Amino acid sequence: MTLSGPLSTRHSRNVTPLARLDIPGGGQVTVENGYAYVGHMSPPLGTSIYDVRDPREPRLVASIAPRDGYSHTHKVRVAGDLMITNVERHKRHFYRKGERLAEVTAELAAGLGRPPEDGEIAAAVGVKAHEVADLRAGMARGYQDGGFRVWSIADPANPRELAYVRTGGIGVHRFDMDERYAYISTEMEGYVGNILVIYDLADPTRPREVSRWHMPGQHVAAGEVPSWPGQRHRLHHALRVGDIMWAGCWYAGAYTIDVSDIAKPRTLGSFNYHPPIPEPTHTFFRLAQPVAGRELALIIDEEHDHTPGQPHAFLWVMDAADPANVQPISTFHLSEMESPYARAGGRFGAHQFQERQVGSLVFASWFSGGMRVIDLADPVAPREVGHYIPDPTAGHVAPQSNDVDVDPRGIVYLLDRDNGLDILAFES
Repeated sequence: MTLSGPLSTRHSRNVTPLARLDIPGGGQVTVENGYAYVGHMSPPLGTSIYDVRDPREPRLVASIAPRDGYSHTHKVRVAGDLMITNVERHKRHFYRKGERLAEVTAELAAGLGRPPEDGEIAAAVGVKAHEVADLRAGMARGYQDGGFRVWSIADPANPRELAYVRTGGIGVHRFDMDERYAYISTEMEGYVGNILVIYDLADPTRPREVSRWHMPGQHVAAGEVPSWPGQRHRLHHALRVGDIMWAGCWYAGAYTIDVSDIAKPRTLGSFNYHPPIPEPTHTFFRLAQPVAGRELALIIDEEHDHTPGQPHAFLWVMDAADPANVQPISTFHLSEMESPYARAGGRFGAHQFQERQVGSLVFASWFSGGMRVIDLADPVAPREVGHYIPDPTAGHVAPQSNDVDVDPRGIVYLLDRDNGLDILAFES
């Protein structure tokens, strides 16, 4: 890890860069008690912990590697003296294609009257010819390591593993936690796509499953039949506010879940806008405090497979007065004209917002649009009051701002998917 040179303000409004860490990219940054916890996208890096008590002089104090090269640990959350890191199959989308190898090989052989060549198989499953061998090896190897690891961070410079819980399928994606419970989004045997599994952390050395929640159609082992292909309807992650979980469920939209009885999660309501909106629901979250006298929730979609002529992923502002019947108040969109890198390559569009309320402000990562600061003072008319677009790093044509957090001091941490962590100050 090295600190970068002069900090760029070429594409900035009301945001001052304090420091930049030239580090491999990540999936999530969480900041608590003067330390930033970064989950990296790819092995051999797993979780890095930085002392950011002086935000202008961040200092690496600990690094945790995945146990092998077949998993990544790109998500991390902290509550009190506990940290949880996910364990998920690395290159999961690639290996999903391997699940069709046997079927495609048989179909091609029947049609061709001979064993198909790797190039023909590759074209049918959507990979390159030289990748077919890797797919076969991955299918032969299988994957049994998905789950999550629980750590003591009483001393952040010396994290100590307390438990490793294996779940199922490709493992755990994004999740939420507090000092008592972990709200895990994971695949499980007998279900199609990620579901919510809640674990009791009363004894963090032995997390205990207390309940599950899934959408109708996911529990195939119980005879349910999904009405969608593949894993299009799945839990991305659910965030707890009070006794309600606010769940982003990909192409199934957003769900609210009552967990007042933690052993019996119960669906309250849902809001699905697919179709016509083409991008999947990433995060759904109710703000902790009212804004302009209104109970608000936010939904943000993830720019995933954008098609020209369709809207880019954007932010929704929702009326959350009745959690069983949330309704849209307004939306916030970003034009490609607002970033010099929008057409350079990579993704452009929304991805994630910070989950710590700062008055009426929303800090959102927008892939090649960088970080946008959106004011909800008038919820009907959200307006941008600041932005910061990092310069691309060597080997990349555009930034891919992936995740953002804001610490209690108001310092902003912007993590790039490919490379770099920017530490910023917003000047209102």
